[in-house]
This record gives sequence, C-alpha cells and structure tokens, in this order.
Amino acid sequence: MAFKAAGIGEILWDMLPEGKKLGGAPANFAYHFKALGGESITISRVGDDDMGREALAILKKHALDIRAVTVDPVHPTGRVDVTVDAQGVASYEFPDHVAWDFIEANDAARAALPALNAVCFGTLAQRSENSRSAILSLLGQLPGACLKIYDINLRKDFYTREIIENSLALADVLKINDEELDVVGPLLGFRGDQQTMLRGLVRHFSLKLGVLTRGGSGSLLLTADKASDFAGMSVRISDTIGAGDSFTAAMALAWLKGRKLDEINRYASEVAAYVCTQAGAMPPMPSRLSLNAQ
Repeated sequence: MAFKAAGIGEILWDMLPEGKKLGGAPANFAYHFKALGGESITISRVGDDDMGREALAILKKHALDIRAVTVDPVHPTGRVDVTVDAQGVASYEFPDHVAWDFIEANDAARAALPALNAVCFGTLAQRSENSRSAILSLLGQLPGACLKIYDINLRKDFYTREIIENSLALADVLKINDEELDVVGPLLGFRGDQQTMLRGLVRHFSLKLGVLTRGGSGSLLLTADKASDFAGMSVRISDTIGAGDSFTAAMALAWLKGRKLDEINRYASEVAAYVCTQAGAMPPMPSRLSLNAQ
C-alpha cells in the first residue's frame, strides 16, 4: 500500500519569461510525492476563472486528488511574477487577496486526514488569517503518526516570528534553505554557524529531523543524534523552481520507507538536481527516480 501525503497551502501560477507554469510549494510537493511513487492530495483554493480551471485540469491530469481544492467565487487564482537571473535563480512577486488567501478546511480535506502518512505546509499561505486558521485547524486534526513537515519557504515579508514559532511547535520536520536559516536562526535567538543553528532548532522544538538545503553546496540532515552532510550534484540548470519542493517530497517518502539518513539525503538531492535541469516546478519525472524502482 502506497504512503499518502497532503500539501496544504498555495496553488498559483509561476508567470515565467517563457510563459506560465503551475506551481505553489504545497502543490509542487503533492505532485512530486505522487510522481515518486506515493499518493497525494492537494488542499488549497483557486478562483472561479480560466486560470483556476486550467490549474485543476493540470492537477487532475497528473492524477492528483483535487477534492479538497475549493473554488473561490470572488478572488482570482493566485499568480506570482517570476524573474530568473543568469544563474537560473528565481525571485518572486506575489499579488495580495487571491484565492489561496481564503483556503477552507472543507469536508473533503477533513475526510482525507485519517489516512495521511505525511503533510507538508509552509509560511506563505499563512500570510492571511483565513488560510492560517484553516491550516492550523487541519494540522490539529492529523493522526499522531502523521509526519508533519514545515517547509518554511519564506517569501518577502510574509512571515512573523509568531507564525514561525507556532508552526515549528506543530512540526516533526523543518525544511529550510541556507538563506532562510540565516534569517530564522537569529530571529528565534539561535547563533553560530548553520549546523549549530539547525541543531539548536531541532533540539528546542523536539523535531525528528532538520533539513538544510544549500543550493549547489548540497544539503544537511540532522536528527537528535545523527547527521548527514551531502556535497550536492553538479548539473546544467534550467531553473530552480520546484527543486526544493521535490527535495522535500523525496525526503518525506524515503523517510517513511525507513531509509537511512545518508540514503535519504542522496536520493532527495538526486531528485532535486534533476528538477533543476527542467523548466517549471512540475516536470515529468523519469521512472528511474521513483522510490519504488530503487
């Protein structure tokens, strides 16, 4: 029986220079978890507009469960204007008052909770009180064995210390990148090098796992008593959109399957490196990367 995960949060369109691509970190997570051999459900909200209908059609085409994606009759489907620099690194601009600011904990979302083995949530969708309330309500109803992954995903000024601390208190896993850790560590009173700050967060919030991604410099995984430091992989980058989300999904699936920390780190890095070679957040996933094939 396949493990099942949920991505709770934003669905939006990445408006890239070459055209729009469907994304949003929790939706990307759900896509990659499914593409790598699991089952997934997306909990979010889109507008009653052409972009919303297209988003639902794409998710359905990828065989994702969209029963918990509600349709907002007033607010438009989310979008983000993306610029990509010469190194392939993306920057983002987010309009306000879009559909994912009004996520609902509907009956389909609540009905899915008992069967979930993992859930991924972030900070961005909590910028609005409406969505934050729905997300926290759903997290509070998860079965105790469900792995709760906080992919912090800081964007602009759409976060507060309170939101971060409350999210960490609910989480089993923190996934964070090096730039975010340099913000979050001092914000929460942790000093020192990145490994020291990450270990401090793992211990203070009683996390099962801390995950630090460092772009081309690899990734660090920490538990209370073990560490895995992987140097990363060199690939020709198309763009980095969705790479971190694919790492999170691969890490979650490998963790649930009981893989060792070094195996988890290498596998997630391999998946993310592949996504970096592709355009957009949801590229087709080669069968060789499915965890069921490894």
